[in-house]
Amino acid sequence: MDRHPYRIPRCQVVPESDFQTSFAIDGRKLIHWNFGHHYPRPFFHPVIGPSGANLVRMGHPGAPNHDHHSGIWFAHNMVEEFNFWANQTGTQIRQRQWLDYIDSDEYAAAAFILDYYDGHDESPLLTQTTISIIHPLENNEYILELHMVLESPSIPVTLHKTNFGVVAVRVCATISEHFGGGTLMNDLGVKTESNLFGKPSTYMDYSGPVRDTSGDTVINGLTLFDHPSNPNFPAKWHVREDGWMGPSLNRDDAIVINKGASLELRYQVHVHAGALDPDKAVSIHRRFKDSKSWIVKRSSMKHREWEIQKAD
Repeated sequence: MDRHPYRIPRCQVVPESDFQTSFAIDGRKLIHWNFGHHYPRPFFHPVIGPSGANLVRMGHPGAPNHDHHSGIWFAHNMVEEFNFWANQTGTQIRQRQWLDYIDSDEYAAAAFILDYYDGHDESPLLTQTTISIIHPLENNEYILELHMVLESPSIPVTLHKTNFGVVAVRVCATISEHFGGGTLMNDLGVKTESNLFGKPSTYMDYSGPVRDTSGDTVINGLTLFDHPSNPNFPAKWHVREDGWMGPSLNRDDAIVINKGASLELRYQVHVHAGALDPDKAVSIHRRFKDSKSWIVKRSSMKHREWEIQKAD
């Protein structure tokens, strides 16, 4: 019996050369995950907006000591006494392996294991199972969903209180308030760094001008959502007019991950056209809040060792 004709799924994960994995919708590669061990930590760059422009940046537009800002990235300022946020501290977050890739019409998903090395012990201080999912929306918009499970393989590990960690976004210069024509805004419509720094919000948005594929100037942006299941929700935000934003996971208190225990974290980035639409942001956050989390487990399927699934 002949097989049914094959149809290419709308959403795909595409392994690339040079330690990259791309996420594509309708054949357009929109996000690249970079995981080479020559980097201090993995990161997403570029992140292509509906305009066709890259909305994130590698490094600060004016300060070379901020080269640890890499598109969208994971890090923490102080795990035990080790700094995983800055470069050249002797620490490194390395991808050990990928676990599963899923292509479908509804979403594309990839699961990776990351290890946190403190520069002194050959064994990792922490492991992070990372599931990244891209969901297509109308008008070339999309959502990047991030699900992380941090575990301590051997000893209790303390994430000391800090503004820095564990997810952050460095926007391109034209979207920043200071270097470009962008607007930084939270869920209450409050704007500018001076009014937003250290204040709790369910989400933060950075929107501003970019060039589309025809060279015209249009507005694109990124909305970063915190999830109610995360510790200290709503997060107090570390934001800067020079072009970056991140929810501070534990700005006021330390978090201890005991041996055999885990810390589950969920975030979401809406990559959108135009300025922030507060009504749409409320709707997206509501769906995110009500959605089930993701897991990766051993698979019984043919030719598949691991399998990304929705949790029960």
